[in-house]
Amino acid sequence: MKELVEFLARELVDDPDGVEVAESFDDRGPRFTLSVAPDDMGKVIGRGGRTAKAIRSVVRAAATRQGTSAYVDIVDR
Repeated sequence: MKELVEFLARELVDDPDGVEVAESFDDRGPRFTLSVAPDDMGKVIGRGGRTAKAIRSVVRAAATRQGTSAYVDIVDR
């Protein structure tokens, strides 16, 4: 799942080396924290948050196929 989040983010940004994904676990399942270079933050979030919502939907669908749930948080550095 972590690889999926990294792949999606790297394809969207201008600086793929600036993409970092941290994985943690809580009572609801895995949580992925995505951070990108400051100049690429708008590309990952998108107009009105549409791109961020799409990333979360794809990850949630992939997790559902595996019988679990997953959450994606996008944070500033």
